[in-house]
Order: sequence, then C-alpha cells, then structure tokens
Amino acid sequence: MMTDIIQILILGLALGGVIALMGSGLALVFGVMRIVNLAHPSLIIAGAYIAYWGAKLTGIDPIVMLPVAAAIMAGIGVLMYRLVFEREARNAKYSEMTVLLTFALAMIVEGVLGGLFTNTQRVTSPGYATDAFFLGDLFIPKGQLYAGLISLVIIGALSLFLKYSRLGYAIRATTQNREAAELLGVNVNLISVLAFAIGIGLAGAAGSLVSFVFSFFPAKHWEWIAMLMSVVVLGGMGSILGTVVAALLLSVIAAFVGTWVGATWSTMTFFLALFVILLIRPQGLFGEKPEMA
Repeated sequence: MMTDIIQILILGLALGGVIALMGSGLALVFGVMRIVNLAHPSLIIAGAYIAYWGAKLTGIDPIVMLPVAAAIMAGIGVLMYRLVFEREARNAKYSEMTVLLTFALAMIVEGVLGGLFTNTQRVTSPGYATDAFFLGDLFIPKGQLYAGLISLVIIGALSLFLKYSRLGYAIRATTQNREAAELLGVNVNLISVLAFAIGIGLAGAAGSLVSFVFSFFPAKHWEWIAMLMSVVVLGGMGSILGTVVAALLLSVIAAFVGTWVGATWSTMTFFLALFVILLIRPQGLFGEKPEMA
C-alpha cells in the first residue's frame, strides 16, 4: 500500500509541474491585464505543433525546440495583443469583454490548426518518452519527470525575473495597481504587451513539453480549459505561486482519484475543485479578498 501511495504521488507531482507551467501564463496575463484568456489552451496546442513538426521534419528534440516554440508564440502574442486587446484596455468592462474575445479567438485558433493539420491525434516520440527510471518497486517515467522538472525551472526563472529585474518590478507594480504604476512613470502599455508576450511564450514552452506527455489535436483545448481555470482560480487569479501550488495539489488528488476510483473521475477533480472554490473562497488560496464597497 505504501509503495502504491508513493508511486501515485510521484506521478501526480510530475504531471502537476507541467500543468503549473500550462497555467502560469494564464495567471500572468490575468494578473497584469485582467484578460481571462480562454484561448490559452489552444495556444499551448499551437506550441505543441511547433515542437511536433520540428521533431518530425528535422529530428530536433522537443525539449531543444522549447525556446523556439516559446519565441514564436511570444511574437504571436505581441501581434495578438496589439490587434485584439490593446484598444479597449482601459474599459471598465474589460475583463468581461475578454471572455468573449478569447472564446472567439480559441475557435479561430482551433479552426486554423484543424485546417492545417486535421484533427488527427499526434504525439512526439523521443526515446525518453516511453522510458523510465526504476527504484526498486517504483518507476518514474522519464518523459513526465523531465517535463515536470523543466516546467518548475522555467517557473522559477520567471519568478526571479519578476522579483529582481526592473521590468519585473514594473510588471508587479502594474499587477497591483495599474493607475498608481502609471503615475510613477511605468509605461503600462509597453508592460502589458511585454507581459502578454511572456504569457503566450509560456504557452509555447508548455506546448513543447505537452507534445510528448499528452497526445493532442486542435480541439483538445476544450478539455484543458476547465483544468487550467481550476488551477488558476484555486491558486488565486493572477498568483503564479498559487498556480503552482494548486496545480501540484490538484494533480496529486486527481492521480489518487484516477487510481482508486476510476480514470473517468480523475478529470472531475478539477471541475469539482473549481465549483467548490468559487462557492467557498472565490479569491483562491493566495488571492486577496475583494474590498466591500
């Protein structure tokens, strides 16, 4: 029994690291620009296709393709923000508007990917994706382990950037109070573009890792949106630390549920968590409670 518990815990934490990276860009974008980006999972899939075709056409490892996918998606993020989101950034109903905008954007991205690549399920297959480390009766899948560790390293680097760099100070100031940051000389428009580009770049990086951890196809993003929203809401909208903690927690719980109850119920963990947290603590674990008017 103890061996089974440790095994499930290892698998849950490894996948939790990947899910944390998938959600970190979503949390950053909401924290800085108040954009509820329902298109984020579809952009992760776009990053997965970049890694997949890089591996298929050139033989480049998807981990090596990670910075390429991140850079390409960050560039797309700049264009996307300038064309779609910048115009109404000061609107009082901006967050509500972005729900509809990004929902439409998700369908557009899905349609483009479906037209280019069809809805065939794909997965990159580096040698380590089907290999494992064995520690006595325990096994650790190399693909999940590498993806989880790389995800946490990227999130750690992002946290250091936000905490210690001048641009990081500006991003955090904008997150806390856009108007006050602007009064102190922060170019809020530039910071918004930069933060959005980083957020979408993180989606591209996550996509490279997702490409050998999960099978994917253009419509797969609808299965992920509830999972990622659960993680971001539970952690506290805009909190990257909260996103990491929530991703690890929910992934471990889902792993136990999937093993002991049934795989069908594993996904329900995220839906149930989203429902409960909105009822009990809408601000999430690390979010601030909104002030009463």
